[in-house]
Amino acid sequence: MIIMDDLYTRFDSTFFEKTRLSILTIVYRAGFVSFNYLKQQLGVTDGAIYTHLEKLVQEGYLQKRREIAEGAARTNYSLTEKGRTTFHDYLKFLEEMLQIHSAPKSDHRKGEDS
Repeated sequence: MIIMDDLYTRFDSTFFEKTRLSILTIVYRAGFVSFNYLKQQLGVTDGAIYTHLEKLVQEGYLQKRREIAEGAARTNYSLTEKGRTTFHDYLKFLEEMLQIHSAPKSDHRKGEDS
């Protein structure tokens, strides 16, 4: 049985914030991405994306690496071990929710008022 408190506390607010979760999803799928690619995909300002990325780096979900490519500095981001593990846990959580909601429904009201 799932206890409601478990649903709300399983993932911290850094991970579970909408834009940051979108960033983690993009990085998870791509392996590593540049700052500009994320900005383009999410359609947010430099300042907004930078703030979210720095929070994810500080909390240990992402690592960043600066490199010179074609004469220009580029910052790339990839998941850390914590980021990968937490994202996998999140996917497992979603799968559990799908299984619960796709299972035949029983009438929970039976016998409760007896």
